[in-house]
Amino acid sequence: MARLKPARLKVILGENNTEKLTLPNGIPESLDELHSKIKTVFGIEGNIRLQYMDRDFDNEFFNLNSTSELQDLGTIKVIQEQTNPPLNTANETTSSHLVSFDSDDNASLTSADTVIISSPESVSSRTQQWPEDFPVPKFSYDTELQLEKGNLEYHTSNKMLTVSSRVKSDILNRLAEQIYKYKAYPEDIHFCIVSEALIKKYPCLREPGSFNGCYGWKQRLKYKMGNYRTQLKLQGCPELSVNSLKSKAATDAFPAKKVKRPKRAEANFYPSLPTGETLESLEKERLELLTEVRIRRNERVITGKMAHTFAYRRQEVVNQEPSIKDFKDRWPALFQQKEVIIKLKSIYVCVVYYMMCVVCFFFSFI
Repeated sequence: MARLKPARLKVILGENNTEKLTLPNGIPESLDELHSKIKTVFGIEGNIRLQYMDRDFDNEFFNLNSTSELQDLGTIKVIQEQTNPPLNTANETTSSHLVSFDSDDNASLTSADTVIISSPESVSSRTQQWPEDFPVPKFSYDTELQLEKGNLEYHTSNKMLTVSSRVKSDILNRLAEQIYKYKAYPEDIHFCIVSEALIKKYPCLREPGSFNGCYGWKQRLKYKMGNYRTQLKLQGCPELSVNSLKSKAATDAFPAKKVKRPKRAEANFYPSLPTGETLESLEKERLELLTEVRIRRNERVITGKMAHTFAYRRQEVVNQEPSIKDFKDRWPALFQQKEVIIKLKSIYVCVVYYMMCVVCFFFSFI
């Protein structure tokens, strides 16, 4: 039986992402129940692990094994556990795949010449294309309560919800985070899709006088997305800091000149380096690869090292745009027969996928 005394907890979901959890019936007696409550309120998927702040040890965090260690106004940290299987064999992992076969030695290898399948170890990997139906994320618990109440009043009396600045800020923050999962630099059409999805799910947020009921939300999202990118850039997000003026040559030191962003069908454009790795350590790994490719029946080691250096290789392509010849000299394993076959298969999958999309689009008008 749950405790009857209400409780409030400070929940740390990530860096610069802290929420307040209100428990009307008090702290649950079961740890599983607390897990379920947190995942439901904050829209978390997958397995999580909780840590609590222990005041007896200078406010350090320890793994939470029982809810009896929690008190009202306590602090807990949510850690999402990785569920992906480890890298084992060459058949279980796919490295980056090059699809340019230009015979000209002076040809330039640009970002548009690559199709990215996966980046096994990158924290900020973006492996999903823009969805057909944009999923509006769950907002904070109190925001969801207000929106649910607003929808009820809208359906009964067509009354619009008066949105406070705090609720508006929560909505825009969560939407910006959701947009960034798919695109760091969304276009105008993407903001239209998101704002329309928002008022479709929460019609109480429609704006009277707007030609489509969500023009104001679209404009706010544009400003919020710009501010969100600035925050991530200050925190050293590689995909965004590559476009900072400090990272550009003197001749290109203009905000809108040579902005590096993914082309169509590029899901993992500029991933972060694996945790604990540096450019120097990955360069050492690349040099080891030059030795490994000369050893027969060494595909498993080569595949593992190629996957491990994926982010380093992608950043090299985007930053330096090397010629095909230079890139082949630096990464000969990428041009081996097995790698080429995998690349051709990936191209075939992409072609079939887009053909299916075209056919579905055509039949939707019949």
